[in-house]
Amino acid sequence: MGLPSKRRTKTSKKERASHFALKEKSLSKCPKCGKPVVSHRACAKCGTYKGREVVVVKTKNKTLMQRDKARKVVAKEKAKK
Repeated sequence: MGLPSKRRTKTSKKERASHFALKEKSLSKCPKCGKPVVSHRACAKCGTYKGREVVVVKTKNKTLMQRDKARKVVAKEKAKK
């Protein structure tokens, strides 16, 4: 196993470690609800990504029932085609 040939100085350690700092996440706004969202991720509030719902977000039962009714209508339309 190789060993370091020279001692790493305090300055060179700090210069090397200067790139280890965490960078801020770039946030954008969700086009549907306007909440901040990390790029290329589904919105945690409304569950949409690229204009379509990809994640079912737990909300009140009333809105869940409305969404289920809408899905049934879309499924019937697809079945007719």
